[in-house]
Amino acid sequence: MGSANSGRVKVQQFGRFMSGMVMPNLGAFIAWGLITALFIATGWIPNERFNALVSPMLTYLLPLLIAYTGGKMVHGVRGGVVGAIATMGVIVGSQQTMLMGAMLIGPLGAACIKEFDKLTDGKIKPGFEMLVENFSAGIIGLLLCLLANVVIQPVMNAILAVLTAGVNWIVGHRLLPLSAIFIEPAKVLFLNNAVNHGVLAPIAVEQVKEAGKSILFLLETNPGTGLGILTAYALFSKGSAKASAPGAIIVHFLGGIHEIYFPYILMQPVLILAAIAGGFVGTLTFVLLGAGEIATPSPGSIFALIAVAPKGGLFPVLAGVLTSAVTSFVVAVPFVKKNAAKLENEDSGDALAAAQAQVKDMKNLGTTDSIVFACDAGMGTSAMGASRLKKLLAEAGIVNVKVEHSSIDAIPPTANIVICQKSLADRAKKASPGAQIFAISNLVNAAEYQAIVDQIAAARK
Repeated sequence: MGSANSGRVKVQQFGRFMSGMVMPNLGAFIAWGLITALFIATGWIPNERFNALVSPMLTYLLPLLIAYTGGKMVHGVRGGVVGAIATMGVIVGSQQTMLMGAMLIGPLGAACIKEFDKLTDGKIKPGFEMLVENFSAGIIGLLLCLLANVVIQPVMNAILAVLTAGVNWIVGHRLLPLSAIFIEPAKVLFLNNAVNHGVLAPIAVEQVKEAGKSILFLLETNPGTGLGILTAYALFSKGSAKASAPGAIIVHFLGGIHEIYFPYILMQPVLILAAIAGGFVGTLTFVLLGAGEIATPSPGSIFALIAVAPKGGLFPVLAGVLTSAVTSFVVAVPFVKKNAAKLENEDSGDALAAAQAQVKDMKNLGTTDSIVFACDAGMGTSAMGASRLKKLLAEAGIVNVKVEHSSIDAIPPTANIVICQKSLADRAKKASPGAQIFAISNLVNAAEYQAIVDQIAAARK
């Protein structure tokens, strides 16, 4: 049991990391998709001048944004810069769009500069920090860029060619609806991001470049499945499950936040059959009618699906959403009705709350607290403070805590706790408004750190 749970944690962490590279840049994907839909030769308002934007954005902008974001997640801005430099090596000269290459090389480049920084930490003579920092990033980025161009690019081209051929074979043989068997359970378990953003999206954008649309963008984002299940609850359930379902429908179908319907499935796990059936029929409809999108409709709102539908392609998209909703509704109704009698004699609010808590736990499974020491330059005192806290956390037996140091204006967005000097507290709040700020008088004062360790330990009990 523990081994299975550990495996799920690792997959969720991987999926979370993959989506973390893509999600902040979805606006750029949508911008590219809209430019494509509007201005290509077969678009809504063809324009040769604006059409010239399509290829450079796909070839350079999107991969470099992903590479920089992935590198920054690993080692801050410095990691992002080196990751972007290295990724140019897989981009230039390739006939494939290197989104997948960027997801690999961006974090890899950041990991290399991070290891260099560890090796040189505390060994650089005062006054030479900036010189070493700038030239090390440039030289390591240069070497990785050349290596990526000569060695990694051919490998990535081969991998993408095989994956694309495989997906095209599945699509050509109309086997794509079977993907619902894997995708729908994965959504409820928060395991879908690795496949959706790591494999499907890179292949999908290639299909858009060649055919002007891709059905792969619709596999995970279709809101019809959740709509059908929530409608069954709204009409045939009892108690708080019935009362809350209409509001959940609005958030899910119009707002595009799919995770809101996951607790309703977890209340009755057998409803995963309704989700699979809805996903299967919806995708089958997409296949038969030739549906596709020109960009990822994220979040998965019906408005987003409409916005990125290609010219003349709205009906197939809406038809697939409708058939998936009807199917999941029909399959879910008998199970919801059967469970309604049970809910009459129990407080369904307790069951729903338990399921919602389970969703939250699964979503956060494997996450780590992130503590950032911040000083003005991001070196010196903050590095010493980070080392001191790591030692105290280890002595207290607290694991899954990431401790790093940065400049006050480059605090990572993932930081849960920020520790800084009192004079920098206002800047820390502005740079990281969602984090808890500890303003202390001395960054090397172990007594103040112990209070932070005690607080983390108490929160985990």
